[in-house]
Amino acid sequence: MSYFQITGGPRLIGEVDVAGSKNIALALMSAVVLADGVTILHNVPDVSDTRAKSRLLERCGVRVQWREGSVLFETKGLTSHVGDDETSRSIRTSFYLLGPLLARTGEASLPVPGGCAIGARPVDFHLKGLALMGAEVHLDRGVYRAKTSGLHGAEIYLDFPSAGATQHLMATATLAQGPTVIQNAAAEPEVVALAEFLNHMGARVEGAGTSTVTVLGVLSLQPCTFAVPSDRLQAGTYLMAGAITRGDVTVRGVLPEHLTAVTNKLQQAGAQIEEGPDWVRVRVDRRLKSIRVKTMPYPGFSTDLQQPMAALLTLAEGTSVVEETIYESRTGHVPELNRMGADIRIEGRSAVINGVESLQAATVEASDLRAGAALCLAALAADGQTLIRNVHFIDRGYQGLEFSLRALGARIERLPDHEAVPRMEESASET
Repeated sequence: MSYFQITGGPRLIGEVDVAGSKNIALALMSAVVLADGVTILHNVPDVSDTRAKSRLLERCGVRVQWREGSVLFETKGLTSHVGDDETSRSIRTSFYLLGPLLARTGEASLPVPGGCAIGARPVDFHLKGLALMGAEVHLDRGVYRAKTSGLHGAEIYLDFPSAGATQHLMATATLAQGPTVIQNAAAEPEVVALAEFLNHMGARVEGAGTSTVTVLGVLSLQPCTFAVPSDRLQAGTYLMAGAITRGDVTVRGVLPEHLTAVTNKLQQAGAQIEEGPDWVRVRVDRRLKSIRVKTMPYPGFSTDLQQPMAALLTLAEGTSVVEETIYESRTGHVPELNRMGADIRIEGRSAVINGVESLQAATVEASDLRAGAALCLAALAADGQTLIRNVHFIDRGYQGLEFSLRALGARIERLPDHEAVPRMEESASET
């Protein structure tokens, strides 16, 4: 275990290259089992979630080799059973292996998924879609067990445009007999990237990035080599890190259109934005203004950037409102930011943020991945030295966050947890 020690104050200035997308990599890693042979993924971020997914794949007979950002997957020894309950519970996307395993082997068993505790994330959409394609799935003492005599195409309507369900069902349908049509599909760039990967393997997927995705099943898929696109969520985090420190930061290796919701909100708050073919620059030279933010499915404002945006707005002039419409419990950052001097109150599913002149250093704890990112942003702008515990949550989705921030001028160190200073209430309880 370790913690971050961040001394606030320096303006972040410079350029940062964005690593491969954690969410895209996890989706592709579920789909590698659809082909028999060796698939190679380049630009895979080395984060705890992708390492956990690697262990899961090894549990079902896949040979995995990491080679400096590239990962090789040999699937000739594939089995239908994944028995690692602890690893399955550590990440949400463990469940996305169920359909591809079922499509390849005719049966599959997988422990219930896990992930960050940010609210209810039922798998009903996944299960209904699999059932429509001819799968029988039941939950047996914490394990999903699935079998089929043969998957077939189906008309699937998602009650909500879930990116996870869209990706899971789209990948599974590639080996189903006949056409599958997914209505009200998610349009996230992660869905588009998965479709491109599947088509590289010989699938026939059309409409990814729109509300209707059509998959014409094929008899088999072939291994391929594919590069994971950059992480738009990391890019958004770095842009907000530049903005909260009144700095000048350029993120490179990104598609600006994937960040439109973020850059529009930053501009509304008073930041200066410039864009090029594969880069976005943010500059801030004065106090930002309050704004309203509402999370929505893509191309709306991403729920994964709601918490970092809340951190940014703690220092904006006036009262901001951040409404979370996707997950009802994505509020773990609020008490920790208030501990640093922020003025935030929760009203229903909205955070009402009264901007303050400054934040103060404190010992705080990350409750989930993006809450951890939010605390890092707050610490970069706070007066004094902030200690952030539970950085293992941050390590789930940010590869070498401290190195990227340090290259921009931040004063951040990763230190062993036993050196951390206890919280005030912990000290009081011991006396």
